This record gives sequence, C-alpha cells and structure tokens, in this order.
Amino acid sequence: MPIAHEFDYVKPGTIEEAIGILAEHGDGAQILAGGTDVVAQLRDDAITPEIVVDIKGIDGLGDIRLAGDRLFIGPLVTFTDVIESELIRESFPLFHEMAVKVASKGIRNRATVVGNICSAVPSCDAGPVLLVYDAQVLLLGPEGERTVPIDEWFVGPKKTDLRQCELVVGLEISSSARAFGGSYVKLGRYRGEDLAQASVAVLVSPDYEYRVAFGAVGPTPVRARELEAEIRNEEPSDEMLETARKAIPRETSPITDIRATAEYRAHMLEVMLERGIRAAVARLNGGGPEYGTRHI
Repeated sequence: MPIAHEFDYVKPGTIEEAIGILAEHGDGAQILAGGTDVVAQLRDDAITPEIVVDIKGIDGLGDIRLAGDRLFIGPLVTFTDVIESELIRESFPLFHEMAVKVASKGIRNRATVVGNICSAVPSCDAGPVLLVYDAQVLLLGPEGERTVPIDEWFVGPKKTDLRQCELVVGLEISSSARAFGGSYVKLGRYRGEDLAQASVAVLVSPDYEYRVAFGAVGPTPVRARELEAEIRNEEPSDEMLETARKAIPRETSPITDIRATAEYRAHMLEVMLERGIRAAVARLNGGGPEYGTRHI
C-alpha cells in the first residue's frame, strides 16, 4: 500500500537545525531515523505529520564509544551496528545477545536501538536490557539538555517521557557493568522475525547483586526490583530459584493476545527466569553458553 498522506520532508545537517525544525512545527513534526516503524505508520495513516525530519545526515549520531566511564550509543546506531561492535561484544555482551535476537537481518540493518525504545511497545527487545544496564536517555530540546533514567522513560504502551520538540541524542550505560554476567531470554512463536511473547533480561554482579527486567508481560518493559531484593547476595539454588519464581506474579501482568495466552506467558516466565539466572551466573564465573546462544 502506498503512502497517501502528503507531508514535507527535510534532512537537517546539524542537531541544532533539527531542534529548530521541531520547535517550529511542534507535534506536526515526525523524526525519521531507521524508519522501520515510522514508514509503516505513515503507510497505514497511523501518523499524519506535516513534516518528516530525517536525522540520518547529522554527523556523530551513529557513534558507539566509551566516554569516560560511560558507554555512549547514538540515536542512529542500528542493531547490526551493535552486533558488529567489538567494544560491545567484549565489554557489554548482554547488549550483543539481545541485538542478535531482534527480528530479521534486514530489520536489524535499519532499525535503531533508540527508535526501538521510542516506539515503546511492551515487547521491544532493547527495553529490558537497557533497564538492567541502568541506562540513561539523553535528550535535547529548545529548552536545553535533559537526562531521563530508563526506568522513568516508559510511561505506558507506546508512550514515553519524550516531550514535544525534543530529540533523543543518545543513550549512556555505566562501564561498571562490564564486570557483570548477563543473559537475555526471548520467547517467540518461531525462529525468525517475530515479536517477543515474553522476554527476560538478567545481570548479576560479582557479589551476586541481581538485576532482572521483563518485556511483553505488562504495559511497559519493567524492572523487577522486588524480585531482585528477595534473591540478593544468593547463589542459584533450588530454594533461591523458587523464591524468584514466586515473585514473578507481583512484578508482571501478562495478557492474552494474538501471540500467546496470559497463562502461557506466566508459566514460561518461570522457565525463562531460571534459565536466565543460571546462564548469567555461569557466565559471571567464566563458563556458561556463549553469548548470543538461544536459551529457550
């Protein structure tokens, strides 16, 4: 189906120019980066902007770099860029593991990590992983810079804390997470290009501080802080894993939809969480499956 809605198109060369255009057009402007969601929404008339602002011509927005003690990920960084980054593969391997499980190769070549969290669908792959990495969302607008912790970013299905006329200019992750073991467990109906029926991200520190986040089992990706507190400083054991499983219903609210029933999601979360914890701890201790391996 062709795009029937008419709109202006502009490709600014600087961030300042892009912010100026956003300020001029307000909610009539639509940012275009990877375009895997935006183009489909334009085609379906789900969005009808006055102007599309293509930011792909702005230098520096595709960077992946260490800046002091923080990993910086620009808004034009694609999932393929993440997969191919030696820095991420060696120092932030959980991020790599998530990226290889996103959709298809064609989508990964175009879709951006920032676009994934801006779409804010409950099943977005980047959400749970950024939550356990305690990422920060960097924003710039007419009123200046703003930083939003990732656990305050998602405010509802397809809704974020992004304000009118603001542009996400990057993500930051503390380099302290390089000492952690991690795992990303994604459940789908089949191998290939499918959204998650459920997902679990786990990070564990050398002193067994756990970070756990879930996707596709609530209105937003969610950090399971109550669960984390109940298993803190414990190595995996049958008793510890049972405690973790019992905490899942307090942290999630799965629904029945076209991809799975609520009951199936709830049951599989228990399996996924146990496998995720065991894999993360094994990797912390120098063993376990290679990052990128399917856990389910």
